Amino acid sequence: MAPERGERLDQLPIVPVEVLKRHHVHEQFDTRFRACARLLQSLWRDRQGLPPGNHQDRAGRKRRLGSLLSGAAADAGRNFMTPSIAHLVRREVAYQEAGALIEQGRLYGNLLSSMPLTFNAFAPLRFDLALATKTLRALLPQRDIAAVRHIWFEHNPGRRDPTLTGDRSAFDVAMVYDRADGKSGFVGIEVKYSEGLTEPSPTELNASYDRLAPACGLFKEPGHAALRVNPMQQLFREHLLAQAMLMRGDYAETAFMVIAPRHNTSVQQAVKLYGAFLCDPADGPVPFANVTLEALIDAIYWAGAREAAAALFDRYLDWHQVDHAVECALADRRGEWHLAPPVLAPLRLVAGGA
Repeated sequence: MAPERGERLDQLPIVPVEVLKRHHVHEQFDTRFRACARLLQSLWRDRQGLPPGNHQDRAGRKRRLGSLLSGAAADAGRNFMTPSIAHLVRREVAYQEAGALIEQGRLYGNLLSSMPLTFNAFAPLRFDLALATKTLRALLPQRDIAAVRHIWFEHNPGRRDPTLTGDRSAFDVAMVYDRADGKSGFVGIEVKYSEGLTEPSPTELNASYDRLAPACGLFKEPGHAALRVNPMQQLFREHLLAQAMLMRGDYAETAFMVIAPRHNTSVQQAVKLYGAFLCDPADGPVPFANVTLEALIDAIYWAGAREAAAALFDRYLDWHQVDHAVECALADRRGEWHLAPPVLAPLRLVAGGA
């Protein structure tokens, strides 16, 4: 159902092809949500006065793509909301953990990627741990969070470590906090924006997963094959990484969180499916939390960073900008015509009419 002007958008539109082409974001295989998100990023780039980049296909042909930044804009750090965030990103890339997989082209130049979103959303919390504490309390109210102490990006405490999961799985963000009793807790976070949970999966998970899954008490059927393939395998791997950290004694408690827009139905459906495989998503040994990007930005806003939250909403979630672009295109096609008068007089249409 089409919303009235100004109403909350409970469903995103199928953007007309001419609108996508006008903004250089027509991609044949985009989902409905991804097309809207790609258009929103192009609109944001235009408003910032930033030139678009070029996509090069496998044959070497280049074409303009509105959801990419030009090389100069990418090098200047303009994929990030502030110069301070851009500086933090460069330091994180320089000091990335051994074995980390950070695709710098996507990080610096792809407006649509969840990688820059992760830094844009969590860097303000890294800069202000009191803000981080208030935000995390809002997202996990059942946890005893006295103070957030650390925020790390692209984190795994031991890639290929056999005492953990033995591979290179990593959290997009990790938050370490102190409890009131002085013990430490950990939250591993996976962030998605327009992506689905369809990343290339390992051809075969290593034996650590077959050891951990039955021992942890998280899953109704720990040996189920569906947990080991898309769209659930990434959630399965990262959840068990948080479980392995708990079993090894790294922290007194751990949790695993997924953050994605509520309109990203491919992620939301996969998360719902994954939750159905868990014995107790909320209160299991390692709780699993599905948090919308909308809820994260709301939490940041009410924790006190109102300007940062407003800027995040404007860039990533203000679908009324997409609706406005669609409405303008539809209005351009609106014509004027008048019906010919009816052949019969109106009263003659009703049998027995006077």
